[in-house]
Amino acid sequence: MSTDRYVAFDIETAKVLPESVTDLMDYRPLGVACAAAAVSGQEEPVIWHGQNGGTPAAQMSRDEVRVMVNDLAAWVDEGYTLVSWNGLSFDFNILAEESGMPEECARLALEHLDMMFHVVCRLGYPVALGKAAEGFGIPGKSGGLSGYDAPVFWAQGRYEDVLDYNVQDARLALTIAQESERREEFVWITRRGSKSRMPLDQGWCSVRQALELPLPDTSWMSDPPAREDFLAWLPLGSRI
Repeated sequence: MSTDRYVAFDIETAKVLPESVTDLMDYRPLGVACAAAAVSGQEEPVIWHGQNGGTPAAQMSRDEVRVMVNDLAAWVDEGYTLVSWNGLSFDFNILAEESGMPEECARLALEHLDMMFHVVCRLGYPVALGKAAEGFGIPGKSGGLSGYDAPVFWAQGRYEDVLDYNVQDARLALTIAQESERREEFVWITRRGSKSRMPLDQGWCSVRQALELPLPDTSWMSDPPAREDFLAWLPLGSRI
């Protein structure tokens, strides 16, 4: 898949969790504090959050999340390609639950471009967004804030800090998608600190296309991620 009409999006959850948490999904529903999208050719990001008078709400209501899902669908109808980093198993998973629109979210998830899922299907293991940014030598994730911190800061009323972090992640995903296609390769920094590359001469794959890639050799891994784990939340029959 190759296009210059991308909408890269990212959500931040609302529930404040203990620092010891290893799997956020064990604590769902997580709620959506805010979300952001970076659109090809547009300097200003698109931002969603709940409304509580003149300030952002603690989390988006079901109707507000539904508006966001419909906005994403409208971009697709206009010919844009949705882009995410782990949006298949996380962002769309949460949006499906919070909006009450699982079938609509499943359709969007399968046709969108989840770069991390493509990497998993091709290599057999995930790569962190920040490590991809390092590989390309582009400004990475906002300093001083993490995915764990975002709900804490949001609950404290530090809305601008969280929104800046959210927007930066969306912009980072957009830049990596575009730069990877320009170079025809995906680049990242490994855990050992070396630079590694994955050819992308055919461009990025949508989730549906990535599922058709040959299974990689993961015999060297003790617990390789299974593609089906990323799809577990999809309603029965949605992959047809």
